[in-house]
Amino acid sequence: MKKLSISLFALCALLTTSVKAQVSAEASPVKIPPQVILKQLIQLSGIKEQEVTMAIITYSPGETSSAHRHPIPTFGYVLEGKIESTFEGKVYHYKTGDAFFEEPNGLHSGTRNISKDKPAKLLAFFVGDKNKPIIVPEKK
Repeated sequence: MKKLSISLFALCALLTTSVKAQVSAEASPVKIPPQVILKQLIQLSGIKEQEVTMAIITYSPGETSSAHRHPIPTFGYVLEGKIESTFEGKVYHYKTGDAFFEEPNGLHSGTRNISKDKPAKLLAFFVGDKNKPIIVPEKK
């Protein structure tokens, strides 16, 4: 899985096809829906019908996301700011330049921008089956 993920990440860096789209407002766990900056179907030998989606998530100052899950493997990279993420009951702190990986379907009970006066931006990289959602709101 690690070798496949690294290969997919490198492949995406080489791809020139990009798609500007938005995640539906209903599925977004933050006020500003994530901006999808790349969506590419990968059809290479050994990789069948896998889709890569890259999105920039912006957290307003002090904003906390609603509870949600990502049904596919998720890689994150903090572009700016500091965030606190509660994933599967454990609290993580990330700052600009930090990267992380999350297993599919784990519960994000909340992700919070620690700053009260500056936005935080996160680049999320999702790899999964074609047309599978990247965000699923947690039912209340």
